[in-house]
This record gives sequence, C-alpha cells and structure tokens, in this order.
Amino acid sequence: MNRRHLLQATAAGLALPGTRLFAAGADKPRFLLVFLRGGYDAANLLVPTGSSFYYESRPKIAIAKPGSEPSAEAALSINADWGLHPALKDSLYPLLQAGQAAFIPFAGTDDLSRSHFETQDSIELGQNLTGQRDFQSGFMNRLAAEIGARGAISFTDQLPISFRGQAKIGNAALRDNARLAVDAKTRQLVSGMYQQQPLSTQVEEGFALREELVRELSPERMKEMDASGRNAISAKGFELEARRIGKLMRGRFSLGFIDVGGWDTHVGQGGATGTLATRFEELGRGLAAISAELGPELWRSTTVMVISEFGRTFRENGNRGTDHGHGSTYWLLGGSLAAKGGVAGEQVQLTAKTLNQGRDYPVLNEYRAVLGGLWKRQFGLSDEALARVFPGAAIKDLGLV
Repeated sequence: MNRRHLLQATAAGLALPGTRLFAAGADKPRFLLVFLRGGYDAANLLVPTGSSFYYESRPKIAIAKPGSEPSAEAALSINADWGLHPALKDSLYPLLQAGQAAFIPFAGTDDLSRSHFETQDSIELGQNLTGQRDFQSGFMNRLAAEIGARGAISFTDQLPISFRGQAKIGNAALRDNARLAVDAKTRQLVSGMYQQQPLSTQVEEGFALREELVRELSPERMKEMDASGRNAISAKGFELEARRIGKLMRGRFSLGFIDVGGWDTHVGQGGATGTLATRFEELGRGLAAISAELGPELWRSTTVMVISEFGRTFRENGNRGTDHGHGSTYWLLGGSLAAKGGVAGEQVQLTAKTLNQGRDYPVLNEYRAVLGGLWKRQFGLSDEALARVFPGAAIKDLGLV
C-alpha cells in the first residue's frame, strides 16, 4: 500500500481536512440545511385548503379539507387558507402547534430552467443567475467562513456544491454504522509517515474523529439511544440517519447539510396515502428525531431549513402525478421561532391568473433573501457579511426567529 492509498483509506467515508476537535457550546447557534432533491410537491405538503382552484386542479390527488373526511385522510388545520398533509400528524404537527415549525410558501429561486441539476447547482452556489459563476464557491461554505468553519460538516457521501469553497469543510455519510477505515497497525504506520510533516495534525485529527464516530455510532450506543427515547418514534430509513445527525450536532457540529432524494413524482404520487405521503411521514419522523436528540436547551438555539430545487405543477397530470414546476414551500423548524401562525412570508391568492406562467407557484420569497434574513437574526451577520455570503441579493427579514 502506497502513501496515497493509505491516506485514502484513512479518510474513507469521513474527510475532515483542517477540522479541529471542539464541542459546540449550548448557546452557539446551530443551523441544518435539508435539501430535498427531485423537486417535491409543495402543494400537497402545505395544502391550500382555502382555494377551490386547488381542488378543481387536482381531482385525483388533492388532500381533503380539514373535517371533510375521516381524520386520517384530511389535511391538518393550520388556518383558514392552509392545512398540513395528514402524514405529519404525529411528527411535525405537534411542533407546529408548539410554535416550533413554520412553512414559507411561494419560496425558491428565480431560475426557471426547470432542470433538476441546473436548478440544484444554481441554488447551492447562491450567486447571481447572470454573469460568470464560480462553481468552487457555495453559499454554505461562505457562511461557514463568516461564522467559523470548525463546527461545519456535510452529512453526505460527497461534499455538495453548497459546501465547496475556501473554508475547509468535512463530510461524513451516516447511512451505515461508522467503522474504522484501517487497523491499529496501519494507523500507526500512517501516523509515523506524517510525523513532523505539515499534514500531521490533520491526519491525527482525522483518525481521532473517526474513532470517536465509531464509538458514538456503534450499534450498542444506537440501541441505548433508541431506548432512551422510549420508542416514541421507530428508527428506520431517514429517521436513523437523522438521529445520528442530531447526536453529532448536539456535541460537536453547529452547521450541517443533508440531502434526501426521491421526490420526483411524475407518476402515481398519491394523495393522503401513497408514495409521497410515505416520504413525508419518513421525513417528518426524522426531523422530529433531530429535535428530540438535541433536547429542549439546544433546540432553542437551532434552526432547520428544508428546501428543494423547485415545486411542481399546480395541476395534476394524466398519470396522477405532477411535473416540474417553479415556486416551492420551505420548512423551518426550531425551538425559538418567532413566525406566528405556522405560515410566513409573502403570499398571494391562488387562481389561474396568479400562477407562474399559468402552471406553477410564483416565487415571492427568494431563497437568498429568506436565508439571509434568517441568518442576520440567528448569527448576527452584518450587511457586509451577508453580501459576501449572498452577493447581490436583496436580503429580506421575515422575522422568522
């Protein structure tokens, strides 16, 4: 095994160049970005129950108004205009009722390509849509540089575009139980190779963090952790990964990123039940698990934003699904939300005339403006710092926290 292969083995599944060991304080603001890749159907998540046009446009897949169907089939009431998908009744609805969850409809980017990859890339870059763009500078990396990168991590196999940049950010996939990449003999060999070398500190910190992950995320520790939650929420799929994220953000990291795929529902997406409902249920349980893992004290200094590259067509298609759209609905969770009523941001009455290009939600709450306003309050970023994170953006304070 040569020098390069040894380093690759050491870093497999966990690359943390330049990251130093430390514990995030209880008062340190925490932020997690959850990216739903595939363009999820926002109109069946935050249901416009006050719009007759919604029910005319979706004869097969609409979510019934609150009280109009058996409770398991009807939207959960938020206010006179909006309801929540019933799949979130046991996970996020309690947080919403406690003022710890809010939704921002008509949110997204001005990018109208409706291409998954182009729109995901442009959002993660966080740069102006016109002019030359730098694909080595994502907005989460620029945020990390402003607030101190040492507590930032991407919970993904590869470092996403949003975390590319000058600040040294690591990534760690948590789908499987953490395991040591090399045995003790190889570890000693690698350490010896880098002793007195410029990278020696990074190599040792990489080993130390990997070993800590193995301890913290071992099957025995995960079983113990599940038992401590009294089995209120079963662990499976995203929920298991989310619990691990919550555990790491409780003790070490204050800035994180995770992406969740499988939201491209052109065919048979279902209504109150079915494919999309199952995805909402799994996601909701995972997000609620993060709150539970952090605990009330840390949850008060935490916000979680759920976004997607775009929403979907307002009208259902001939395959009982929806196609690529434009505006979406963002989810905001946290223990100290100031947004009242569960729905925030600029809104418009939904009619055929107010749809974007006659087919999907318009974007009234541009994502850079919304995130910039949130971080100004949560992290205390100055206007100059926000201009570095989101160059050229007109920051809008929605009073979210």
